[in-house]
Amino acid sequence: MAMLMPSRSFLSLLGMDCASFHAQFGAVVLPPGKGRTQPPKVESLKLNQYSGLGSLDSLKYGGSKLKLRLKFGRPSQSLSQPHALVLRCNYPQNADLPQYYSKKEKKPFPIPILELRRAARERFKNRKGQPKRPAPPPKNGLVVKSLIPLAYEVLNARVTLINNLKKLSKVVLVHACKWCNEIHVGPVGHPFKSCRGQGAPFRRGTHEWTNAVIEDILVPIEAYHLFDRLGNRMPHEERFSIPRIPAIVELCIQAGVDLPEFPTKRRRKPIIRIGKHEFVDADESELPDLEPEPPKIPLLTELPADKIVPPANADETALLAEETLQAWEKMRRGAKKLMRMYTVRVCGYCPEVHVGPSGHKAQNCGAHKHQQRNGQHGWQAAVINDLIPPRYVWHVPDVNKPVLERELRNFYGQAPAVVEICVKGGAAVPEQYMPTMRLDVGIPTSVKEAEMVV
Repeated sequence: MAMLMPSRSFLSLLGMDCASFHAQFGAVVLPPGKGRTQPPKVESLKLNQYSGLGSLDSLKYGGSKLKLRLKFGRPSQSLSQPHALVLRCNYPQNADLPQYYSKKEKKPFPIPILELRRAARERFKNRKGQPKRPAPPPKNGLVVKSLIPLAYEVLNARVTLINNLKKLSKVVLVHACKWCNEIHVGPVGHPFKSCRGQGAPFRRGTHEWTNAVIEDILVPIEAYHLFDRLGNRMPHEERFSIPRIPAIVELCIQAGVDLPEFPTKRRRKPIIRIGKHEFVDADESELPDLEPEPPKIPLLTELPADKIVPPANADETALLAEETLQAWEKMRRGAKKLMRMYTVRVCGYCPEVHVGPSGHKAQNCGAHKHQQRNGQHGWQAAVINDLIPPRYVWHVPDVNKPVLERELRNFYGQAPAVVEICVKGGAAVPEQYMPTMRLDVGIPTSVKEAEMVV
């Protein structure tokens, strides 16, 4: 059973501490379970009229809106039109921490199957009796010209993010567990016994911390590079002859980025459909030969390890952290727009990603019960977290006290590792990550104070 802890900023507004608040108003009990997204509603709180605050008429405390109404006036004189103060927020105050999915469970579909079938029936019903329209790009083999500059920006944002994280890792310490994929941002690792790696039962879930590398912060998700994105599906026998590159790079290549080391087929005329899965290329012999043009947006390159220079002072670190956070948001936002036009598939049982209209036929899935599927992948539509998975870490709220306490685990929040590193470097906290970081939750100073609310 869990209870809600009021924020310290709100308690300071009322002029009382945590102990006096619970002694006067009682503890607010939440039902047991996983959800903590909607705080309880407090109907009214009456304060002394002779205090400096006046009369707190009502406090409505919802999931996405915080409405605070204050009435000012003397005890003997009432105002006909009281002043109202309304505070609104686009995001809830607190949200659930990222759910851990077992490897024995299948990933949920982004859109349920029933809704997909219902939408397909609606499209078939509306299309009945109408002339067949030509397929738009990229289904007809052409690239979407308006998304080519965005593809270059996403690729440059990825390179900028990698280079800046290498510089910030020299200043902000990041630890990684030796046996599992959990990491922690701080001078020392967290004390929580949550290790699920090899030998975890003998160590009782205790982590063994080492220095983290860039691959621990940014999860490497690779995909097969396709010379023709509309060609035949890759068979199982060619799985070693086709190169594998980062999935975000493959998405940018299919969206229009030209890399000499990874050639791809560019059509200048739409394909001619013969059947549902059969087509032929249009005749392009009459078209003049195109001369190779330099890219309109120059591509950045990753810096080697010997050219990484850490920031000199705190101001330079803060600017670098802000630039890193902007590159992270630009890469995710741009990749999400590209995924709306260019199909990306993910296996429902393992993290395998394929960029293309249909998944490959390589039988290399080693997830739970892969023998029943003969190693074949269960392809489904991918989301942005499948292409760029954010690795969540515990948020350290107090810089002066970086060591987390095991008994106060329910009061701590979490954030993606990139965001936590940038915040520790001096960047401002983005608004969309505040709910899971639980910045407004008052953390007790001791275990005895925590027992009053938990």
